[in-house]
Amino acid sequence: MDYDKEKIMKLMLEAEKSIQTLRELSNIPEEDFMKNKHYISSAKYNLLVAIEACIDISYHIISKNRMRLPQDYADSFRVLVENNLIEEDLGKRLMLMARFRNRLVHIYWDVDDKMIYHYIKENIIDIEEFLKRIREILLDYRGDK
Repeated sequence: MDYDKEKIMKLMLEAEKSIQTLRELSNIPEEDFMKNKHYISSAKYNLLVAIEACIDISYHIISKNRMRLPQDYADSFRVLVENNLIEEDLGKRLMLMARFRNRLVHIYWDVDDKMIYHYIKENIIDIEEFLKRIREILLDYRGDK
């Protein structure tokens, strides 16, 4: 397994910082969250950062190890599943999250703020699980670059 440890650790740190902010926002009661445009904007931004970091980690591992070229961001997680780096169920959830990222970026005017709140309450665990698995991979291959 080949990878740039410094690059992956930097991406993981960015994702973890965003997750921390998202956890804080998820503790705000929904009614208060929905009334505050700054909370909503922060949640959207930090979701994007966390999801992008996971995608970047996936692409880095895929590229460094000459795996199949993904067709899109969501497919990058399928490639990791195909190479037994993450479980299929997690891969499916991350593919949905990558598609949600596309919606946030490209159809941002049509994203329901309640959906944002739902994501920060229910789906952050998927990113945490992915980062945990990547950390395990790094430990398994700590003799590499």
